[in-house]
Amino acid sequence: MTKDELIAFEGSIADSFNCGEIRYPIHLDNGNEDALIDIFNDVRPQDYVFVSWRGHYKALLKGVPPEELRAAIHRGESMALRFDQYRVYGSAIVGGMIPIALGTAMAIKRSGADEHVWLFIGDMAAESGICHEAWKYASNFDLPIIFVVEDNGVSVLTSTREVWGMDSPDYMGDARRFTYQSKYPHAGSGKRIQF
Repeated sequence: MTKDELIAFEGSIADSFNCGEIRYPIHLDNGNEDALIDIFNDVRPQDYVFVSWRGHYKALLKGVPPEELRAAIHRGESMALRFDQYRVYGSAIVGGMIPIALGTAMAIKRSGADEHVWLFIGDMAAESGICHEAWKYASNFDLPIIFVVEDNGVSVLTSTREVWGMDSPDYMGDARRFTYQSKYPHAGSGKRIQF
């Protein structure tokens, strides 16, 4: 998918939400299109993609058809996507996918398969204990997992750097990290909707 197609898809989801057609929480992507398109140039069909609550773009870039994704969002699955055929899995629990992705990478290594795990997490989740432990374990045992930190500088409305008292995060040296700023708030579309 192109950058314009990704933006148009999320715009249509925001419009549906604003019209009351989606009666469930949504978390929209924006501002990270170029970085994700670049990363997904390396993601292969046989690879696994694990996402947190903001997973629409990743699902589309992994090959999930837009109408199949749209139907899932309209069913209330925006924050917990699951597309077995495309190996895309999500969870609304911050850090919830980290141990699952790690276990998948361990199983791949033990089986000798030629697959990789791509784990997409936010900058605040990247600073959590579970993430540090999983990254250290994956590094020590050379597991086929790539940590991707999507750094928008905040967790909901809280500054990640202020919380952790740091200028710039860097403990996960081999993680892929990019910064971005979204036009959308943490949840919803920026418009108050009454159901």
